[in-house]
Amino acid sequence: MKKRLLAVAVVVAAAIAVGVAASLIGNSVRADEIDIRKAEMGSLESSVSASGKLVPLYEQIVVSPVSTRILEVYCNEGDSVAEGQSLLRLDLQSTETELRRARDEVAMKHNELEKAGLNDKTSLNDLEMKIRVKELSVSHLKAEVANEKRLDSIGSGTGDRIREAELAYSTGLMELEQLRLQLENEKKMKAASMRSMQLESSITARNLQEMERTLEDARVKAPRKGTVTWLNKTIGGSIGAGEKLAIVSDLSHLKIEGQIAESNSGKLSVGATVHARINRNLVDGRISTISAQSENGTVQFVVFLSDDSDKHLRSGLHAELDVVYDTRDNVVRIPNGPYFKGPGQYFLFVKTGDNTLEKRGVILGDSNFDHVEVVSGIQPGEEVVVSDMSRHNDKSSIKIKN
Repeated sequence: MKKRLLAVAVVVAAAIAVGVAASLIGNSVRADEIDIRKAEMGSLESSVSASGKLVPLYEQIVVSPVSTRILEVYCNEGDSVAEGQSLLRLDLQSTETELRRARDEVAMKHNELEKAGLNDKTSLNDLEMKIRVKELSVSHLKAEVANEKRLDSIGSGTGDRIREAELAYSTGLMELEQLRLQLENEKKMKAASMRSMQLESSITARNLQEMERTLEDARVKAPRKGTVTWLNKTIGGSIGAGEKLAIVSDLSHLKIEGQIAESNSGKLSVGATVHARINRNLVDGRISTISAQSENGTVQFVVFLSDDSDKHLRSGLHAELDVVYDTRDNVVRIPNGPYFKGPGQYFLFVKTGDNTLEKRGVILGDSNFDHVEVVSGIQPGEEVVVSDMSRHNDKSSIKIKN
């Protein structure tokens, strides 16, 4: 009987030992499995998360100014090109024919203008000569009137002859005035006609200049020094006027095209600081432009980088953005980590003096890439677990094992 009681006691003791051990194991965590950081006083840049990608700061699209087809391709995507370097050769035969026709039309207009100017000059000179002749005639008739009056005063003339002389003189004056009015009207008419012809000639000349520019653009040259990032290499393919032929980008300078949820777009402002994480690299920049419209629930914006000389930065890389909208000093803060899901109440494990982690209710506020604001529950200098402790949510305290 005593042996049986002893055996039962041993079994019970073993079970209790196992339970205690299991309890101790479940209420402990290895020091190297958790990340413990100190709360501190400091400044906090309140920010909102966004995303984006690196794109060339400058890029230029080359389009075809005419409808044509591609005859030759002189480079490939990824090639570096100098300003003015040929990229493609287009079939420009019809454009060159139109250009020659336009040049002939300009020459014809120029000749017509010269011919009209000579005709006008001749016509006006004839009228001016007639006026001078008429002026001499009127002067003679005036002298005749004076002569007849002198003869009448000495008894050698008659009143009829005086009246005839005066009538001839008055008629001559009227004819002279008519010639002068005709000359003035002819000058105005010919000046208006000349202005009209000059305008037509000027329009024709501008059309020629436009065609020459079009032909020059159709030679498809690199508009700037850079890299060919896209190229239509379909030899023989038809191209419509305005259709894209190539994109030349300056890959030595980059910017970020970002997008943010429409619900957070009110926190964007031109000039706001942006912290960008790109492949573990942190670069800063400022918002330069913000789209006035949303698309698919997001708002687009552009970030100019403070320094884009890092060789690890390349066009097309994804960027995690932290857009700063407020900065405050003397804030209790703890490092950001996987525990943080947004402002609100949390239960975090705080280290006590005897290597024990105590679960405590805290209220967290704004955040950025690096820090989270502690509204209440943690004092500066206290040590807080900032790694994921979700598997210990049912524990009120945990021992730290070395």
